[in-house]
Amino acid sequence: MSHTILLVQPAKHVTSRTFCDYESLRECIDGICKIYEEHLKQLKPYYSIITYDIRELFDFLDTLADIGCLVYDKRSNSYIPRNKVWIKEHIYLQLREAAHST
Repeated sequence: MSHTILLVQPAKHVTSRTFCDYESLRECIDGICKIYEEHLKQLKPYYSIITYDIRELFDFLDTLADIGCLVYDKRSNSYIPRNKVWIKEHIYLQLREAAHST
């Protein structure tokens, strides 16, 4: 369990910056997926079921002005900054693990 702070800037204006904090990296990755799902619900409000693949999720992340996270490292007692590429790698790993467990 690594406390994780998600930093998101959806638009170019700095006033669009926001953050969420999670008790674990796994919860943070789930939170990123939920952000995308909420985005899809706004785009398609009349759809009762919304599906997407990882490529679409990654394309969405690429439209954001910025996204990153700070992951707590117990050994150094500090937060390690992680970029979009790192986040995508961990999304892929977590979704692959979920697919193999079902």
